[in-house]
Amino acid sequence: MAAVEHFDVIVIGTGAGGGTLAYRLAPSGKRILLIERGDYVPREKDNWSTKAVNLEAKYNTKEVWRDGEGRELHPHTNYWVGGNTKFYGAALFRLRREDFREIKHWDGLSPAWPISYEDLEPYYSQAEQLYQVHGRREEDPTDPPASAPYPHPPVSHEPRIQQLSDDFARLGLKPFHVPLGVMLDERNPRASRCIRCETCDGHPCLVYAKADAQVLCVDPALEHSNVKLLTRAYVSRLETGPSGRDVQRVIVEREGATEAYSADVVVVSAGAINSAALLLRSANDKHPQGLANGSDVVGRHYMGHVNSVLMALSKCPNPTVFQKTLALNDFYFGSKEWEFPMGHISFVGKLDGDTLRAGAPAIAPGWTLELMARHSLDFWLTSEDLPDPNNRVTLDRAGNIVLTYQPNNEEGHGRLTEKLKNLMKQQTKCGVHGHECHEGLFARSLYLGQRIPLAGVAHQNGTIRFGHDPKSSALDTNCKAHEVDNLYVVDASFFASSGAVNPALTVMANALRVGDHLLERLQ
Repeated sequence: MAAVEHFDVIVIGTGAGGGTLAYRLAPSGKRILLIERGDYVPREKDNWSTKAVNLEAKYNTKEVWRDGEGRELHPHTNYWVGGNTKFYGAALFRLRREDFREIKHWDGLSPAWPISYEDLEPYYSQAEQLYQVHGRREEDPTDPPASAPYPHPPVSHEPRIQQLSDDFARLGLKPFHVPLGVMLDERNPRASRCIRCETCDGHPCLVYAKADAQVLCVDPALEHSNVKLLTRAYVSRLETGPSGRDVQRVIVEREGATEAYSADVVVVSAGAINSAALLLRSANDKHPQGLANGSDVVGRHYMGHVNSVLMALSKCPNPTVFQKTLALNDFYFGSKEWEFPMGHISFVGKLDGDTLRAGAPAIAPGWTLELMARHSLDFWLTSEDLPDPNNRVTLDRAGNIVLTYQPNNEEGHGRLTEKLKNLMKQQTKCGVHGHECHEGLFARSLYLGQRIPLAGVAHQNGTIRFGHDPKSSALDTNCKAHEVDNLYVVDASFFASSGAVNPALTVMANALRVGDHLLERLQ
């Protein structure tokens, strides 16, 4: 191995956590090395092909994991500059203020976070500015208080979604516009970068109009001469000094060779599954259970939400192109009939026949997949799963990732599904068929021909939890490892609980918060 090159900060991973942190640190003049195991997503027509993206999984990792029974898992995840933000649906929600506190669920307790909503609030506002979020305050009855308005107006509903919003409002609900990170200017469409196409959710954006970490954070950070990016570089382990109290070398496999780098501060942000795996791979005499794992929590408490995709079929077609604009949180914390949280209702991007072939629902009599796709409203339901120490990331003898996960807290999700079914039966807006237009609700499989649920990896969190007590957490409130003085983790690994909204904005806000802490430390 060549001589070890030294940096002020090494950041492993370039997604919502690592990319945002690099953006925050870049203007400091400190020498920063970004390490990414993938490359830039190629800009090509297949970026917009549902066949290539969903049916052929062209951009997914070909890596094979195992489940708790030893069976193969083909994870629906992506290793590219920008991480999974290149493929996310750009729904950028704050966790609810109550999500930071202990909440009683049907199946147990969702624990309190060691920081409050107020600690993170200024950074939520900054993250919304950075990621160009479009939304409207005070529409959502569960929305926490905010110190700033959204930087952009909400993305408008197309007619069929507006009809549904009106029907929900008629039933006494509070439908609202999904906060979205897209570079859309509806007042000046000719100059708008976003063209409001049907391949946003789950696809990379060919015209760089999605608010992802590569476009908005990594590329701007690299304009600073003090920031360097390594691509196609896999971090195999972290090596500590003799005391075990500091990471002294980051070992990288790149282009068939092994390289080593060092830094005053090392930040891990490879996603909750891969970050935990890296710490476990880095076990040594001082850290026999894995780096920073004296508490034995690293890899444990894996969460990924309880998710469903439900297709509401109607006699009339749904010509909507950009569907993901409407959401309901009326049942987030429960209802008059049931005191426990149920979760969040919104939409996925408009489904087509190729996408349905990748996870085909039970076919309704007389319907083909293409016909279903033309006549469906495509709902996304999210409920909170609870941290269970036995839901965990481990390594097999060959060092491969093993993900053991038993779903929990499913009663609330079942009740949320029933709520949506009842709401859809009460639809009246159709001018042709009236109430009779609704044909029923059909579940689309989330398994995409694999054993691991798609959403189980998309919303991964909780494997390196933060907290005040080193006996029950791996990180302190600044996301520094209790046992290693220069090691931080800024992806969703740090989550103490999962809430029931997409984790991306919370990861981004926390990366800005940790960035401010590191700027003070590095002075």
